[in-house]
Amino acid sequence: MSNPAATYVEETRFGFWFLQSHVWQHHVLRVAINDLRSLFAGPLPEAPVLLDVGCGQGKSFGLLNEAFKPARIIGLDADPHSLDCSRAEAERLGLEVQLIASDCAAIDLPDASVDLLFCHQTFHHLVEQEQALAEFWRVLKPGGYLLFAESTQYYIDTWVIRWLFRHPMHVQKTADGYLDMLRGQGFAFAAQNISYPYLWWSRSKDFGLLERWGLLKPKPAGQRNETLVNVVARKPLEATSA
Repeated sequence: MSNPAATYVEETRFGFWFLQSHVWQHHVLRVAINDLRSLFAGPLPEAPVLLDVGCGQGKSFGLLNEAFKPARIIGLDADPHSLDCSRAEAERLGLEVQLIASDCAAIDLPDASVDLLFCHQTFHHLVEQEQALAEFWRVLKPGGYLLFAESTQYYIDTWVIRWLFRHPMHVQKTADGYLDMLRGQGFAFAAQNISYPYLWWSRSKDFGLLERWGLLKPKPAGQRNETLVNVVARKPLEATSA
């Protein structure tokens, strides 16, 4: 496994606190998982093996279990303290979760071993994004799905986020940039598999206050700088692992 310090940027102390908050679990994680579930064009996989990359403190485990009914959950994170928190959360929920200490650029799992790969607000922390995406492709079974939910550079590169959190700024991308990256790896998806949530917490310039006060009308999707992109992308059935 490569040196985690060189492959991702750790959260700040505030960020670590925020990832265990009610706001994170119910207004960020829950909303994203429900949205991703709605983006499937066909039926959900039955009893899938589900990998949560960058699982953090495990706050996603119960929500993922409820939404996708996996036969097996695997949580991956490079931070030992986060994994300790994930272990405690799994025990609290009474869930069997396999935890792996690994970074996303070198996933310690066999080829074609995962049906669903959940990557939520993790990718923008990664320095080696191309390598990580290639690893996602490798561990997914042909026909498996990448559940990708990310903040874009229009959110990450704002004063409040730069002040409260820490990210590798040189790898941040627009929504279209992330979608192009997924296509370049070989993932398949259509417009019906993509959403551009415009949530208050992602609009860090004013947190949507001007719109709530009736002082500003939000632009429709496609006419604004998107702050979030969610996509359910499939590894084609005929694909082979690299």
